[in-house]
Amino acid sequence: MLISEAFAQAAASAQPGADFMSLLPLIGIFAVFYLLLIRPQAKRAKEQKLMIEALQKGDEVTTTGGELGRVVKVSGNYIILQIAENVQVVMLKSAVQTLLPKGTLNSIEKE
Repeated sequence: MLISEAFAQAAASAQPGADFMSLLPLIGIFAVFYLLLIRPQAKRAKEQKLMIEALQKGDEVTTTGGELGRVVKVSGNYIILQIAENVQVVMLKSAVQTLLPKGTLNSIEKE
C-alpha cells in the first residue's frame, strides 16, 4: 500500500571503553559528594563523639537547648549540669553541643 516496509538498522559497533566513559560523570558526582558532604560530616561526628566521651567534672559546656553550665557529675549516658547557684539538672551526654574554655562562665556578665 502506501506505507513502505521498515527495516531495523544494524547496530553500530561499540567503541572500546565507551561503557566506562559513560560512567565517568556519575563517578565524578559521587566523588564531589564524598569530598564536600560525607567526609566533613563524618569528621565532625567523630570529634563530637570524642568530646562527649571526654566530659569530666568541672567542664563548662553549652547544650543543644542553649543552656550554659558546669558539669557536676558524669555517670553513664547522663551528666548533672549546674546552670545556676543551687540549680542542677540531669541531661543526656548527647545534649552537650560545645565544650567551652575554662573560665567562660565567670566572664559572662550576671544581670
